Amino acid sequence: MSVRHFLSESDLTGDEFRAVIEAAIDIKKQWKSGKTRDTLRNRTLAMIFEKASTRTRTSFEAGMVQLGGHAINLSPNDSQLSRGEPITDTSRVMSEMVDAVMLRTNSHATQQEFASVSRIPVINGLSDRLHPCQLLADIQTCVELRGDVKGARIAWIGPGNNMCNSFINTAQLLDFTLAIACPDALRPDENLAGQHASHVEFCDTAATACQNADVVVTDVWASMGEEQDAAQYAELLRPYQVNQALLKQASKDAIFLHCLPAHRGEEVTAEVIDGPQSAVWQEAGNRLHAQKALLEFLLL
Repeated sequence: MSVRHFLSESDLTGDEFRAVIEAAIDIKKQWKSGKTRDTLRNRTLAMIFEKASTRTRTSFEAGMVQLGGHAINLSPNDSQLSRGEPITDTSRVMSEMVDAVMLRTNSHATQQEFASVSRIPVINGLSDRLHPCQLLADIQTCVELRGDVKGARIAWIGPGNNMCNSFINTAQLLDFTLAIACPDALRPDENLAGQHASHVEFCDTAATACQNADVVVTDVWASMGEEQDAAQYAELLRPYQVNQALLKQASKDAIFLHCLPAHRGEEVTAEVIDGPQSAVWQEAGNRLHAQKALLEFLLL
């Protein structure tokens, strides 16, 4: 059987994506009931970080421990990557020593290059293009609170960044409509949006995107590595703040999601993110369980 990677949501079929979500919900129930699980006993996950991380590192490392395995954290500065070792050489070495690798990189191309020679599963823990592990957690949260997302309307409010690209992929995969409201200067990948045009709707205003939405999602205005553009982005994105007035345009039982970290008073108000329709803490916690289900899917 050939090795499976998870660099993009599209590396899974819709049925496989849903199966991972169902497994994550079951794993979460078992964990909360105190039942131990050692499906990955003696398995090792290597984690390579080019970018800072709180939720990704904690959830993968804790998840491996909870499944009976363990994780090794590597940063370029602590490895031979800092001395110019080709990424493909590192990949070949990791294939001899561990069971899977999770990469959090500046460039998506780095992950593709790493995976091209890897004999073990490679997982995208975030790149400049996509954040598929976050989508697993987001969809798990939607399913837990609202049921299957098939036919749902999910509003994306803010910059067309890696998270937006991942929602575009997932919209077609799971058959929901993604309503996007963003400035023209910050639109998501045009080719990707074109490929999934049947499930993507670009809206002139944030209010239009949120109209009757089942889920409202946003993200920070300037992603990691874009800090120098923060002031410019803020000027463009001020009309796209998710506040209570905007949330009222959505369905009465709509939920609010944000992958975190959040900047209250910028992309979202405290009233929304700390309010009764916010599911961000459940969403963050689901990173742990969704990734445990993903690891089992790839390794067992």
